[in-house]
Amino acid sequence: MTGLLGGFTVPLLGVSIFIATLTYITYKLLSSYLHKWFEMKPIPEVEGTYLFIGNALQFKPNAGDFFRQIVDYTCEFRNAPLLKLWVGPVPFVVLYHAETVEAILTNPVHMEKAYLYNFLHPWLGTGLLTSTGPKWRQRRKMLTPTFHFSILTDFLEVMNEQADILVEKLEKQAGKGQFNCFSHITLCALDIICETAMGKKIYAQSNSDSEYVKSVYKMTDIISRRQRKPWFWPDFVYTCFGEGQEHDKTLKILHSFTNKVIHERAEYISNIESDSESDQGTRKRRAFLDMLLKTTDEDGNMMNHRDIQEEVDTFMFRGHDTTAASMNWVLHLVGSHPEAHSKVQQELQDVFGTSDRPVNTEDLKKLKYLECVIKEALRLFPSVPFFARSIGEDCHINGFKVPKGASAIIITYALHRDPRYFPEPDEFRPERFMPENSVGRPPYAYIPFSAGLRNCIGQRFALMEEKVILASVLRNFNVQACQKREELRPVGELILRPENGIWIKLEKRKP
Repeated sequence: MTGLLGGFTVPLLGVSIFIATLTYITYKLLSSYLHKWFEMKPIPEVEGTYLFIGNALQFKPNAGDFFRQIVDYTCEFRNAPLLKLWVGPVPFVVLYHAETVEAILTNPVHMEKAYLYNFLHPWLGTGLLTSTGPKWRQRRKMLTPTFHFSILTDFLEVMNEQADILVEKLEKQAGKGQFNCFSHITLCALDIICETAMGKKIYAQSNSDSEYVKSVYKMTDIISRRQRKPWFWPDFVYTCFGEGQEHDKTLKILHSFTNKVIHERAEYISNIESDSESDQGTRKRRAFLDMLLKTTDEDGNMMNHRDIQEEVDTFMFRGHDTTAASMNWVLHLVGSHPEAHSKVQQELQDVFGTSDRPVNTEDLKKLKYLECVIKEALRLFPSVPFFARSIGEDCHINGFKVPKGASAIIITYALHRDPRYFPEPDEFRPERFMPENSVGRPPYAYIPFSAGLRNCIGQRFALMEEKVILASVLRNFNVQACQKREELRPVGELILRPENGIWIKLEKRKP
């Protein structure tokens, strides 16, 4: 009998250890959750917040309705310094005032991205957008030189070439009634980022059915849906009952494409004896990828293939969708405001006259009103409508205690509509960004490219691209918007897009 029972000793011991471990983990998680729940109780919250569930069941399933819901919360609590939302067991403090946003973004303790960014890791790894701590600091230091202005000016040629292709495509629409320009602008931006980031032409403007193009949009939609549904956050549940298989299939397409390009470019560079001269003696056009393949850290170590892929995938994602969205919003706003439209075209006339020459660096400096138009469009419709940080230590925000482990979500869309700094905030007024009208405005009242330590490394690239493309379009066409503001229905997912596109009419300008 003893021998028989002895045979059960090891399995029973294992089960006991498993149960004890599970009980301990459950206790720790539950006590941590309840601790945050009671510590954050004084922070203003929306009605219908329940223990364990939080506000998850209140959220609208449609992406556009969900975004409008969050914006409505910030309007309802406009006079409160912040508000609180629980997404399942995860607490968020929602920030939409310059002073509370500054407190978070200027503190290096809160530099880590929030939990929701984990769903980007399979695609983007832990590159510059998603990494944290020493890796982020090292990577930022390594990559900053690749965004030097002298290097960015090399990309002007690509931007002008793709702008010419866009104008040719738009000429076919001129004088033929209204059309949705969103995909035209987006494909142009995608061609630019592919050639400047990877040194590869993908001819997206000519081939909008590209598998890679479709996969980029599909992946952003898949990730956004998962972020809104906490019951799909566990990988096992997502794989078995969610879109896990579709996610993995799309991911394979994206990574296969960039993998192939990196290998091809590395082989190409190894066959080029000089950085500046090709075999034929003509100037070789550089790409970000070329620089990444030669970048070393402080110890002289080269970036490995995985490091490079993380950054290339990040550039591809953040480098085209954001600029494309911004340019589309500009065309709607300019097409809706004849006075601003005339001012932009007058500035273009002053700089270019009747010539059709490409845009150069000196032109970019002179397009001051166009820059104000772009900035005002980014105020009203920031390409990244919200972003989130993890609270790295217990802190106080405007007198309210926020515990370590909570997340702060900054609603850029609402922040930019603070009437203290932008009177009549829903009005389109590019003059707000004239130097004399910007005096005294807090730096954290307007952050379309984030701010502080983790501000966008590519913002100069983005502004340069937007100026080149918009200047090319407005030199050739008069634009008329075909939608009222309320018809746009902005959808705030990873990028702020109009739900039904941007519909305009074009008229060819006379030489």
